This record gives sequence, C-alpha cells and structure tokens, in this order.
Amino acid sequence: MSGYDVRVEERAGRPAAVIRAGVPYDDLAAFLSGAFTEVMGAVAEQGASLAGPPFGRYAPTERGFGVTAGFPVDRPVQARGRVVPDELPAGPVAVTLHAGPYSDVGDAYRALMQWVSAHGMTVAGEAWETYLDGPDVAVPRTEVCLPCTRAATGA
Repeated sequence: MSGYDVRVEERAGRPAAVIRAGVPYDDLAAFLSGAFTEVMGAVAEQGASLAGPPFGRYAPTERGFGVTAGFPVDRPVQARGRVVPDELPAGPVAVTLHAGPYSDVGDAYRALMQWVSAHGMTVAGEAWETYLDGPDVAVPRTEVCLPCTRAATGA
C-alpha cells in the first residue's frame, strides 16, 4: 500500500491496564470512550500513572470486535471491576502511522502485513492501535503496531 512508511522498532515490554469486551460495530466509539475513562479512574485509584496514549486491540467477531482497550501504565495494576492488568509486548514491532478516519485504518494494517512479508519477517503477536489524537480532531493520527520476528538465517 502506498502512502505508509513502515519502520521496525525494538520495544520494551510495558505494563498496561485494560478492559476487554465484545463490542458490536456500531457501539465501538462509545465503548472506547467509556473504557478509557474507566481505566483512567482505576489506574488513579491505585496510585499508578498513565505511561502513554490510549491503545486498542481488535479481533473480528461475527457481530463486531473482541476489543482490548486501555493505557500503558508506569507499573502493573491489580484487577478492579472490569479493569484488568495486561502488557504491551517486548520485541521487534513493525510500525506505521495512519492519518485520517478510523474507518480507513484497515489500509495501515494491509500495508504492515505486506511490508512484513516483503521483508522476510513473520507476524509474532496481536497488532494494536495507539491513538495519538482525540476522536474530535479533524485528521486523527493512529499508530498501528504489529509484533514481528526477523527471518532466521542459515548456519
């Protein structure tokens, strides 16, 4: 896909606080808004701090998505209500930036998959989106991250 610059970054694992739920397509924006607010409250109650912008992981289902939504945090949190501990993985991650409507972010995923394949790498985990802007920004920026592994070299 043209228009997407892809780079590989070596990421350190980071603790996160998230809410997981099955969400119908039409309810996604409302769910994310509520989930992010709920996670922020639970993190603050535990004396922890947010350590980056909000993120989401999405697994397609028959009627919508299995969603994991939350924030990286400065230290692991305890489960409280719907908020549970999670982690953003360590290791190499193919990264690209999508600027524009959330409905078009699939183009960024396709660009990452094509890039990873073309560069002899394989997918090594679930992708996630990091939201660099709020939803009311005219052209929101979404960083899409795909864990990957480098091709093994022969001995």
